[in-house]
Order: sequence, then structure tokens, then C-alpha cells
Amino acid sequence: MSSTDGDRPGVLPPSEAGFANRLELGARPALVMVDIVRAYFEPGAQLYMGDASSLDAAAILLEEARSAGIPVVHTRVSFSGGGADGGYFFKKVGALEHFVGETPLGEIMPEVAPLPGEVVIVKQYASAFFGTTLASTLAAAGVDTLLIAGVSTSGCIRATAVDTIQHGFIPVVVREAVGDRHPAPHEANLFDIQAKYGEVKTLAEATAYLRDLAGRGEG
Repeated sequence: MSSTDGDRPGVLPPSEAGFANRLELGARPALVMVDIVRAYFEPGAQLYMGDASSLDAAAILLEEARSAGIPVVHTRVSFSGGGADGGYFFKKVGALEHFVGETPLGEIMPEVAPLPGEVVIVKQYASAFFGTTLASTLAAAGVDTLLIAGVSTSGCIRATAVDTIQHGFIPVVVREAVGDRHPAPHEANLFDIQAKYGEVKTLAEATAYLRDLAGRGEG
């Protein structure tokens, strides 16, 4: 058995423990833009993440997806009055009160605003799949691979990635296009996703993938 400095003695690294196999990306991808809304990018907002780099990368990825002609889905969060449709999640996370009804903080950022014809899903929980039509939308479009961008890495991105593979699609989290409030949970969750649930690709890798599909007429 082997271990690295700082690891628990006798515990194998993921690749030797049977994790971190590589999934081959499919020929029919879609892009989901998860909760890229003002609440996370507006200084002074309670949910502000303090870093807009993921927004910039997500905007680039979105343009590449549109150029490749693949399906694009956006999500945002909205609750009914009092958060009745948010259950205990609404009670647990007090900041979700900013998403009751149609609020400015719940608006999708203009840099990644949906175009006419792009699906916008309104959700109440972390995963873009839970309680929504995302799975049936992707299945009807013949999608096999889902590129994932948005926030936050440790919350809605991880939940969406896990549900992606559980619904029979290949999850691809684009590293620069997702963000969190602190680099530690961001990196830890990207590590976990790559080890157990999907593929973590750089923006350059995702762009090359989309351009290759478009060049072959498969986008």
C-alpha cells in the first residue's frame, strides 16, 4: 500500500482505490448554466461570492455552446411566499429569502442572459434536476453529455453533477466556469466530482470539445 505525506497511513490514493476512471465524452452534449444570478455576483449582497472570474468563464463557455449549436438550459431559484415550496432547505439557509418571488437578486446576470428559445428552469433545491423538467428536456433532445457551469461548486454544482450521472448522462464540470465562496470547498468538491461522479475539464478542454463536435457536424 502507498500513501502520500499528510494522508492517512495505508489509505490508497483515488486512482489506486478504484476511483477516478475516465468517462469518454459523448457526441450529443448540452450546457446547463446553474443559478448564475445577481445574488452571487453583486457586491454587498448576502450571498456575494467575492469573485466574478467564474462568470467571465461561463460567458465564454456559453458563446462556444451557442456557436456549436448545442442545447442550452439556464436555471434560477424562486420560492413562493414564505418559502413554502422550499421546505426545510428554505428554513436551513436563511439567505434563500432573497429568492422569494421575482426579485432583482434572482435575475440571471446580463453577461449570460438567456436567448429566446433557450430553456429557463425555475428550481427550489440544489440540484438542477430535483423537482424540475431537466431530465426529460435533455432526454427529448437526445443528449448524452451535460456541461455544467455556475455556482456554487460545493452546493448546486455538486448536486447537479451527482444527479446528472444518476439520470444517465455524463457530467462535465468546467473548472473555471464554476465558483464558490472559498477555494477550499471549491477544490475539494472538484476533486470529489472527478474521483466519483464525472469529469472536470478546463475551459480550454471544453472549448476544444465543442469546436471539434461542431467541426464534425455533431453539435
